[in-house]
Amino acid sequence: MYNTRQQTIFEYIKKQKTVTRNKIQSYISEIFPIKNSKVTLLRDLNLLINDRKITKSGKTKNVAYSYSISSSLDDVDVESYFETDPDKRILKSEYFNFDVWNNIKHLFTDKELNDLIEINENFRKNKKMLSATAFKKELERLTIEFSWKSSKIEGNTYSLIDTERLIKEHIEAKGKKKEEAVMILNHKKALDFIYEKPEYFKKLNLAKIEDIHRMLITGLDVSFGLRKSRVGITGTNYHPLDNIHQIKDSMESLIGVINKTKNPLEKALIAVLMISYIQPFDDGNKRTARILGNALLLAYDYCPLSYRSIDETEYKKAVILFYEQNSIFYFKKLFIEQFYQAIKKYF
Repeated sequence: MYNTRQQTIFEYIKKQKTVTRNKIQSYISEIFPIKNSKVTLLRDLNLLINDRKITKSGKTKNVAYSYSISSSLDDVDVESYFETDPDKRILKSEYFNFDVWNNIKHLFTDKELNDLIEINENFRKNKKMLSATAFKKELERLTIEFSWKSSKIEGNTYSLIDTERLIKEHIEAKGKKKEEAVMILNHKKALDFIYEKPEYFKKLNLAKIEDIHRMLITGLDVSFGLRKSRVGITGTNYHPLDNIHQIKDSMESLIGVINKTKNPLEKALIAVLMISYIQPFDDGNKRTARILGNALLLAYDYCPLSYRSIDETEYKKAVILFYEQNSIFYFKKLFIEQFYQAIKKYF
């Protein structure tokens, strides 16, 4: 946790990219005229250096301090990070960071990729051994559990049993809102769509993503198409883009990155995180992201995720960590765990 002075110093260096100590001293003296000694400044700067927020270069009169852009894959102490109040956390950027495109490549180590590719062979072998009826039942099971968990992440109160009954028997749970049933059934519709023609998603375009979104928000009083107004996110000071032209440009950039990325697991991970980060729609962004991630996996004959065993709070922490620090580390960890779980539990 940083005091107001330390946070001000950090924000100044971040804005300037690289700046000398004398300039920092001059700037900070105007804001904090009392107790502004060289010793105090050096103490604050050393604290930021030790926390890897800034770096120091040069010697004596040529010493300069620079904003430290740490790797998006660096290990993060998640528990400690979220012990800090949202208003006291120092964000890499409170607004959409256009440098993020440089960080969303080579997300898995060679060992991680090799292990994931190897275990996916189990999915492919098992799938071939299933009859058409058995395969359909496994898809139904995954559909029920994905629809339940994905909806629960968004605050839906249906239980897994209620969800199964709704999807199989079209019976809504008593005491629940109509919108909750609609949300779950919309998941089923979107999943059925990506199951039907998996190769359709081998090459992405904006229309295909908008089709998924449309299926997910039909009947929920949410506008179709790209967002034209500002949107806030509970629990974080990160502000997504609020200009439709920038939103569209970012979506096109994302589509280009996904289409150029070779490994399907990286495609899916990028899609899930970046749709959530861009927030292109008024609502339903994370639902769209999760369905799109599965569409990309299925397009290349990789096992889709149900997220059944994921803790909703940890999922939200992982997404917020990406919003605030562009850190992929924790979400990737959860993603890998869920992929292994899917291979183990289905097909």
